[in-house]
Amino acid sequence: MTPGEYISHHLINLTQKSPEVQNGIVDFSFINIDTLFFSILTGIIAFSILFIVARKMQAGVPGRLQAAIELLVEFVDNSCKELINNEKSRKVIAPLGLTIFVWIIFMNTMDLLPVDLLPKLWQSLSGDHHAYLRVVPTADLNTPMAIAISVLFLCIVYNIKIKGLGGWAHELFSAPFGNNIFLFIPNFLMNIIEFLSKTLSHGMRLFGNMYAGEIVFFVIALLGGTWGVAGSVGVSDVMLVLLQLFVGLAWALFHILVIVLQAYLFMVLTFVYLGQAHDSH
Repeated sequence: MTPGEYISHHLINLTQKSPEVQNGIVDFSFINIDTLFFSILTGIIAFSILFIVARKMQAGVPGRLQAAIELLVEFVDNSCKELINNEKSRKVIAPLGLTIFVWIIFMNTMDLLPVDLLPKLWQSLSGDHHAYLRVVPTADLNTPMAIAISVLFLCIVYNIKIKGLGGWAHELFSAPFGNNIFLFIPNFLMNIIEFLSKTLSHGMRLFGNMYAGEIVFFVIALLGGTWGVAGSVGVSDVMLVLLQLFVGLAWALFHILVIVLQAYLFMVLTFVYLGQAHDSH
């Protein structure tokens, strides 16, 4: 493979059909099986850890894992309190934020695995040396946008719950320019654009950062690629592999910050948008 072909191969999802037979840009007959599998798998792992810790909670001196989870829960709860004043709503939204935060961290962490580890394993198990596999669910636009659309749905639910259907409809047509019949259409269009733009930016921010990080890992992996294509190993090959290990480690350490930060930003924006659903114009 050329470097371009290597990267392109790693950016194709495992689907029910071959990418060559896709019908247009959007083909709903495709299901990204790898995205579904790894998002569900990381969700199960995250849930299991939290569930086990919750079942083993003790009033005495907590262990390290319990202390870490308690600090995490308190941190999320405080973040929720700062943005949402409704105590009843917080009983639902705070656990939602904790779920989003932990789940996205686990999905993002898949990016720290060696880029060829699971794809090569899958190729060996499937018997297809050209099989595709992407292991970072959040680097697939479908996952961040699905969560962002779910948050949009909750925003609509809370707008109706807090303000009533009539109150929310009145707000859609009277804000932000004022309650004037000639401004109803501009107000309505502005509010729809606001909802759509918030949802798009919510999902695209997470996707863009994780996709870019994935590309960087692929480029770093190419530094040591001469081991697999050269007939003999020279000094330059050894230097490239050492450079790959050094740069890969440095980027992985920095990427840990990106992993946590993007999960945190997604959670905070969820609180912000749901908090706005509780406010009246």
